Amino acid sequence: MLNSPSSRYARRMLLVEQRRYVVDPADPRAPADAIWADMSEEERRRVVASLPAQVPWDLLPPEGDEHREAREKATDALGRFFRTTGRRIYLSSDMGVFYPGEARFAPDIFAVLDAETHPRTRWVVQAEGRGLDFVLEVHVAGNLAKDLTGNVERYARLGIGEYFVFDKTHGRIHGYRLPAALRGKVGSGRAYTHLVPQMGHWSSEVLGISLTLENGHLRFMVGNAPLEHADEVIRRLGSMLDDVIATKANEERERLEAVAKLEAELAEEKRAREEEKRAREEAERRVQELEAELARQRGK
Repeated sequence: MLNSPSSRYARRMLLVEQRRYVVDPADPRAPADAIWADMSEEERRRVVASLPAQVPWDLLPPEGDEHREAREKATDALGRFFRTTGRRIYLSSDMGVFYPGEARFAPDIFAVLDAETHPRTRWVVQAEGRGLDFVLEVHVAGNLAKDLTGNVERYARLGIGEYFVFDKTHGRIHGYRLPAALRGKVGSGRAYTHLVPQMGHWSSEVLGISLTLENGHLRFMVGNAPLEHADEVIRRLGSMLDDVIATKANEERERLEAVAKLEAELAEEKRAREEEKRAREEAERRVQELEAELARQRGK
């Protein structure tokens, strides 16, 4: 029985099961590239599906409304710009990112060029075929060294082309960039170039825009034109609607005033004609009276 076909199949399945890549719930990671290369497509899909979509609090510590509003406005402004220009850029925030064999991380905002823009619950570099091109972190509270030291070293090693930090607390922007030849390539020993602003603008070669500060708030610019976020678009459209309504109201008021003027002129014309008619009738009556009196005097 130990050498029966069924027992040999069971042992073979056990060996296959033992070689399967298992995601550690306590430290979920995508497999190393060598392991990934030996996997079947079905096994790869299983591993990707087993990577958690939820991001724990230790990766996304709450920093309050200022952090949330800055992140949401930045994401909305960039998303509107890319949709308007038709550039195929995948943009997301607070999503778990899995590089091969690396501990996951969740940037405040990240962008990937020339990537499909369909909804996702996680970004797995091996499954997507590419890593991140741009990362923006918003700092309001917590460990600033994590953003300005730990992330700078890690993101450079992972080949992320550009990395920006909006330090809202101190009203500063920090920008970092890899040489074009090193972007998208994972490897140790590489380092970012710390970007120097030009006329208060930090240029992003990856996105084709610049970042600046406006009254302590982060602002994206294309040339001298700011990128609007939803609140600004709503205010602008609301102002335009108010102008249209005001114009229509003025036009309606002018129309009513013109109608009232015409009605007054018509009423005055009618009154004048009635006065003229009464005067004519009075004159005719007087003529008749005089003729009658004249006839009476002649009869005498």
